[in-house]
Amino acid sequence: MEHRHIAILGSTGSIGTQTLDVIRRNPDRFEAEVLTAGGNWELLVKQAIEFKPNAVVIADDTKYELVKDALKDYPIKVFAGKDALQQVMEFDSIDIVVAALVGYAGLMPTIHAIRHGKPIALANKETLVAAGSIVTAEAVEHRVPILPVDSEHSAIFQSIIGEQGEIEKILLTASGGPFRGMSADQLKSVKKEAALRHPNWNMGAKVTIDSASMMNKGLETIEAMHLFQVPIDKIEVLIHPQSIIHSGVQFVDGSVKVQMGMPDMRLPIQFAIGYPDRIKSDFPRVDFFSLPKGLTFEKPDLTTFRNLAIAMDSARRGGNAPCAMNAANEVAVRGFLNDKIGFVEMSDLIEKVIAKTSFIAKPTLDDIMATHKEATDIAESMLTK
Repeated sequence: MEHRHIAILGSTGSIGTQTLDVIRRNPDRFEAEVLTAGGNWELLVKQAIEFKPNAVVIADDTKYELVKDALKDYPIKVFAGKDALQQVMEFDSIDIVVAALVGYAGLMPTIHAIRHGKPIALANKETLVAAGSIVTAEAVEHRVPILPVDSEHSAIFQSIIGEQGEIEKILLTASGGPFRGMSADQLKSVKKEAALRHPNWNMGAKVTIDSASMMNKGLETIEAMHLFQVPIDKIEVLIHPQSIIHSGVQFVDGSVKVQMGMPDMRLPIQFAIGYPDRIKSDFPRVDFFSLPKGLTFEKPDLTTFRNLAIAMDSARRGGNAPCAMNAANEVAVRGFLNDKIGFVEMSDLIEKVIAKTSFIAKPTLDDIMATHKEATDIAESMLTK
């Protein structure tokens, strides 16, 4: 396998730091070429000093002088501002881009990387939720692969590699989050401290809240629809509290293939940036004889956890509806984390915003950007009221 130079969009977040751990463990195969961060300049500097990338970008340009001064003794280019996130994607030296920015912010840098011929290891599901048809069409036009990093989509990808058979349905697993089994009344009194405690995965705040509300699984169904080109109604969500089976595929002959492993995001990250090779690791192994409850499965409660139903309905409606939903959810999560809105009220807000946002059946990229702004503005005005 060739030595690969990795650009990480969002190197200071959960996926970014775990990608760097994979690079740290495999210096003969990978090196960090570009690291980018939003505002966490101190961690970005620490990463840059350890990994010696060609360049770093701090999106918050008020932190530029701090980063530049901290790295003045190192041969590392320093850029700042949101436009720089896109511009560094043009570097010829980049072999693959790990798209790990959280939320809608990941869309334009990812598209820019695709347009410059960079394979994408995608950990930013909102990119495909907001503009899935546009992003996948760009990838086809520029002949670059989109390799999934989310554990579920990596599992689906690993289950269909080498298969010629028609997919009957995709089996998308979900842990159920910290509130699995709760009633709608119980959810009304949920506080952010409880929502931020995920039972199986260590993730950033936004993804953790999305997991607790089941919106994360809604976003993942839309991501799977675009990645694997299947209708939304061929995707079945299975609540699987142990998070050992990461997802799979059922074929038209009734055969099912799934991928299993311990809940460790480094495994799908390593698979994506190393594909098609499997790289030896010392990550934790599944001990089938010590699993406390075996492997269990339940149907999702779409009445209590309405976000999953809202997401699937927006996918059926198509057009710019998923983009409006995604924008509303980003505002709702911020509102919940800032104690401006209750846990259950997030779903109410999202539904109202989708209904109020102008619908476009076949949006262009400009339409998507306008929709994101319109839905964000509507959501924020509702939140302040």
